[in-house]
Amino acid sequence: MRNDSSFIELKARERARLLLDDGSFRELLDPFEGIVSPWLEAQGIVVQSDDGMVVAKGTINGGPAVVIAIEGAFQGGSMGEVSGAKMAAALELAAEDNRNGIPTQAVLCLETGGVRLQEANLGLAAIADIHAAIVDLRRYTPVIGVVAGTVGCFGGMSIAAALCSHLIVTREARLGLNGPQVIEQEAGIDEYDSRNRPFIWSMTGGEVRYESGLVETLVGDGVNAVKQAVNDALAKGVPAQHRTDNYAWYLERLSNFDTTKQADSEQIKQLFGEKRS
Repeated sequence: MRNDSSFIELKARERARLLLDDGSFRELLDPFEGIVSPWLEAQGIVVQSDDGMVVAKGTINGGPAVVIAIEGAFQGGSMGEVSGAKMAAALELAAEDNRNGIPTQAVLCLETGGVRLQEANLGLAAIADIHAAIVDLRRYTPVIGVVAGTVGCFGGMSIAAALCSHLIVTREARLGLNGPQVIEQEAGIDEYDSRNRPFIWSMTGGEVRYESGLVETLVGDGVNAVKQAVNDALAKGVPAQHRTDNYAWYLERLSNFDTTKQADSEQIKQLFGEKRS
């Protein structure tokens, strides 16, 4: 595969393999283990043998690492009991490695619509475990999140993204708590037209999230560019202050926002953009 090929077009397993050093990829609980969701088949949904979650161990620049990649093509990258447990357990094991003197690095490829509705509370519980595991692990090593496209990162997993030490996005990425269709359903089409793609990307796309200071790095859609951004982020180490530790600043900004006007990209940049300066 050429180094300048599209990262977005890769499946989760290919993304994990390419982010790790050549020849170091080793998958944990791979499809041949046959660990599937016990809840989908009864609802008439074809299961996937890895439940849409790839966990790979290996090295990055020679150092031990785990790359966890969500397959956005399976159930919209949704998080269920099995997929969520795989991610949470991998993060917990990485934290345990660090406590035992093994400096395991962590990279998360986040292509997910959030909780899997067919698994409801089980998925929500799994996402809560993921949040706790990220907060635990990021004390020892930076947890790097990558949102490339095409699914984006929404729901409870957008909170997981916000908990990461460093976020990398492409222009094609989207990041937000609620998805466009959910907002339209609850607030109406006049508030948020889920079919208006330019509007959606102007509000939640990678570029506006970068310009608003809500993510650290904006890269082009290329394997080499993403891999270099991941390496650079890991090299920076654990930040002196994670964005979630600075919640008071964000709350103050939100409390002063005029909700009587429909938000647009310029308002978003003005609201949070000074954080980048």
